[in-house]
Amino acid sequence: MEIKRVIVVILDGVGAGNAPDAEKYGDKGANTLLHVLEGSGFKFPNMSRLGLMNLLYKKEEKVEGSFGLLEEVSPGKDSTTGHWELMGVPLEKPFPVYPKGFPEEIIKEFEKKIGRKVLWNKPASGTEIIKKLGEEHIKTGYPIVYTSADSVFQIAAHEDVIPVKELYKMCEIAREILKGEHAVARVIARPFTGKPGHFWRTPERKDFSLPPPKDTLLDLMIKKGFKVFGIGKVYDLFAHRGFSETVHVDNNTENMAELLKATIDRKDVHLIFTNLVDFDMRYGHRRNLWGFSSALLEFDGFLGNYLPYLTDNDLLFITADHGNDPTFKKHTDHTRERVPVFIYGKGIKENNFIGIRKFSNLGATIGEVFGIKTHSGKSFLADIVV
Repeated sequence: MEIKRVIVVILDGVGAGNAPDAEKYGDKGANTLLHVLEGSGFKFPNMSRLGLMNLLYKKEEKVEGSFGLLEEVSPGKDSTTGHWELMGVPLEKPFPVYPKGFPEEIIKEFEKKIGRKVLWNKPASGTEIIKKLGEEHIKTGYPIVYTSADSVFQIAAHEDVIPVKELYKMCEIAREILKGEHAVARVIARPFTGKPGHFWRTPERKDFSLPPPKDTLLDLMIKKGFKVFGIGKVYDLFAHRGFSETVHVDNNTENMAELLKATIDRKDVHLIFTNLVDFDMRYGHRRNLWGFSSALLEFDGFLGNYLPYLTDNDLLFITADHGNDPTFKKHTDHTRERVPVFIYGKGIKENNFIGIRKFSNLGATIGEVFGIKTHSGKSFLADIVV
């Protein structure tokens, strides 16, 4: 098989359970895919073609490609950590988190530089905090600062009170402050609109990520002259590094449309990299089983139409960055899980279970396709190609 183009699809938060250190994170028993299948009763025929049922139930149905599990070695369970490790850069120590809010000196410096006080400074659900403090924010003009179990500094502001461009500037100020021991993974702009009792978040969310400490596979590909095309959230997670071109999307439906368009039209690019965020952002954190299940069903339907558009020289990986089990009741954060990996292409071995590999092995495998050695990981290309 002559591989000319690789396509990586991240199903954000779609874990597959059984992480050996799940108990350390308070996540013992979480299994996103299994609980979605069993809780909804839905059938996912196209993902099953790629090995879903074999993976979850050790069935021996025919699989059109190779499949297995990826296990994270980095500490943490957030999107930035997962994506970096998938692209060959594991973390040695976790990003800082703030279960009691950010230190007073950080908040005071931030307030001084933006010329306003802030509200809250504690962990919160993004949708709930604008319900709780949205009206006070409108009256005072003070932005709402909050965090979560992830390493994030989030700033929510009504677009009529603090315009989006000004909110982005505030995030840049926060990103500059949050360095050293307080170097959070992401500063996130969370604009919203509406009236008291009817606030909603707008699509102008923007992430200001910490840059990876080493060159990821994406950086190495760009330096070698390869073209990398990013769709959606991935561009922000790598601090805008490692992409030749990107396109912004607001939801899974738009993302899948852009993925199909790029697959058909962009034969000139070498890597298409995308993240379908709705599983995590819209449904996992809200513990919405039916929303999560329906989104997965939408993806499964898309997959049936999408696969025929792949060329004989395409290699497709479908995987995830962490879990976010919508049935897990101990908390509403990400869940520490292994993730599935489904591998499809004309020259890929069929009915082939590759076992449990490391996250970084994915980046190493893609690197081998293009003659690139990543900083971490062992390629499994020889185990999947006929």
